[in-house]
Amino acid sequence: MPSRLADKWVLITGASSGFGAAAAVAFGAEGSRLLLGARRVDRLEKIAAEAIEAGAPAAHFHALDVTQTSSVEKYVQWARTHTDALDVLINNAGGALGLDPVALGKDDDWETMMQSNVLGVLRMTRACLPLMTKNPGSYILNIGSVAGRTAYEGGAAYCAAKAGELQITRALRLELCGTGVRVGTVDPGMAETEFSVVRFKGDAQRASKVYDGVEPLTAEDVAEILVWVAGRPPHVCIDELVVKCTDQAAVYKLHRRTKA
Repeated sequence: MPSRLADKWVLITGASSGFGAAAAVAFGAEGSRLLLGARRVDRLEKIAAEAIEAGAPAAHFHALDVTQTSSVEKYVQWARTHTDALDVLINNAGGALGLDPVALGKDDDWETMMQSNVLGVLRMTRACLPLMTKNPGSYILNIGSVAGRTAYEGGAAYCAAKAGELQITRALRLELCGTGVRVGTVDPGMAETEFSVVRFKGDAQRASKVYDGVEPLTAEDVAEILVWVAGRPPHVCIDELVVKCTDQAAVYKLHRRTKA
């Protein structure tokens, strides 16, 4: 049987790496038509090629910075040159910066996290809604985090940002009830991507220690979940999905294996 996602238009933000890049390839394998956006256009070109190789009939890409309204508006104008109806919007762009306590926090880090994780979701959704509200069964999928549900030391701004994403999702679910547009959030726990390298501002050694002794989620794990959620029948909406690796029972409860 052909996939329900075959020939559907899927827009993915932050598609140059991590969950976004893996999702591009996974949706491509379903036969979806892709619109990819990120700031690193050189990487987008590579991901688009991988998606085509996986089976995507089309994989278009364009520069996108969700922290800038002008960039979002230009991107969606460009998207309209390819399609007048969007089937899946994956608001993936975001991330964490720093692990400072509030007393030592930096304005630049805080503002970047709020811009990308919160305002970026609002900007992209606002711009894309005209392509979705007349397309019943379309799906807005926001990438959240367990950090939006459980606070931890050093994560005040990031936890607040992801809590904001969760409440945006819930508000949209209410606002769009009756339009046929579905809204959901996929909230991963520990996952090994560029996330920790970015959080620790390029300190790869410090980033790798986060996963010592643990088998974390991968970007491909989350991409597989996104495909499953988006592929449910139009009358089925997965509102909220929390996923953690088996070694992580809670934010603070990890099973770490000791090296022999």
